[in-house]
Amino acid sequence: MGKDSKPKESSKGKGKQAASGGEDNASKGKGKGGKSGDGLGTCTYVKARHILCEKQGKINEAYKKLQDGWLNNGDKVPPAEFAKVAVEYSECPSGKKGGDLGWFPRGKMAGPFQEVAFNTPVGATSAPFKSTHGYHIILCEGRKN
Repeated sequence: MGKDSKPKESSKGKGKQAASGGEDNASKGKGKGGKSGDGLGTCTYVKARHILCEKQGKINEAYKKLQDGWLNNGDKVPPAEFAKVAVEYSECPSGKKGGDLGWFPRGKMAGPFQEVAFNTPVGATSAPFKSTHGYHIILCEGRKN
């Protein structure tokens, strides 16, 4: 509803971004919204990397590493650097590939993972969150319809 952390990480889709409901911005954003980087929550496909850890302490360590390198300075984590942290910390088989999940459609991923993946601005990194599989951090690399 009112996530304060999203606006400082939103250089790609300049302008106002909805945290979840696109209805309020539909009339304002239509003219500018032709880019694939816009349309938070309304796109059909997302390209993402993630880090998955069974324990909250481990995911917090990974997030701290990302914060110390980039996020505390308001910078976006470069995909290659996120990949290094994923290789080091992720317990998912995708961790060996830098956490790369490639492009996936809406409906393929479960509950909270899908919500975060489809609502994270392109280039931004999510805060750690919990799903039925464990604790995740997501880097959104792209979106398309």
